[in-house]
This record gives sequence, C-alpha cells and structure tokens, in this order.
Amino acid sequence: MSDLPPDLPRLRTLRTWHAMWVQRLDQAIKDAERREAERVRGERARPTVPDWLVEQGLDGRAPVYVHVGGCHMAGKRSRGVSRDQARQALYERIDACPHCRPDTELGVLE
Repeated sequence: MSDLPPDLPRLRTLRTWHAMWVQRLDQAIKDAERREAERVRGERARPTVPDWLVEQGLDGRAPVYVHVGGCHMAGKRSRGVSRDQARQALYERIDACPHCRPDTELGVLE
C-alpha cells in the first residue's frame, strides 16, 4: 500500500507542487543567509563606543554632562573624550550623569 495516488496526472501534480515548495524554501534560505551576512557586516562596521562621553548643551558649546561610554542617557549631542578629558571636565564642575556615575568610575569625589 502506497500513500501516493496511483495515476500519473495526480503524481505529476504532486511533483510540481513539491518542486514549487522546494523553490520557495531555497529562496527563503537565501534571503535569511543574506540578512545574516548583512547583520554581521553591520556589526563589524559599527564604530567602537568611546570609554567616556561629554554631552553638549542645546547651544552646542557648553558641556552639561559627563557620561561613561555607552550610557543610555547620553544624548545625541555627545562626543567621545579621553579619560583625562572626562576627569578634567568633572574637575571643572561639569555635572556627572546621575545614571552611569562617571565620577565614581574615574575616582573623582567632591
């Protein structure tokens, strides 16, 4: 006993239907591989996160906060600075971010 139909027209129909699904699966696999390759390429091309950030005020000049690099509260007006520059900014009374506490990380206590 076979679970396939005995006649040629239905067998050919099933063959065509399965071939169509194999093509769709192959295309889906290619698309998934392309997306994964793009994701990996994007991760490699992503710039490194600076260790320290200084966030500029709305005027674009006066710094308002010092952040640890990668702080989720750092605004779009932030720029990467060196450890010494971050420490100097804290000594110059630029506020430390209350979320990431760069003053603690840098050992700058009031």
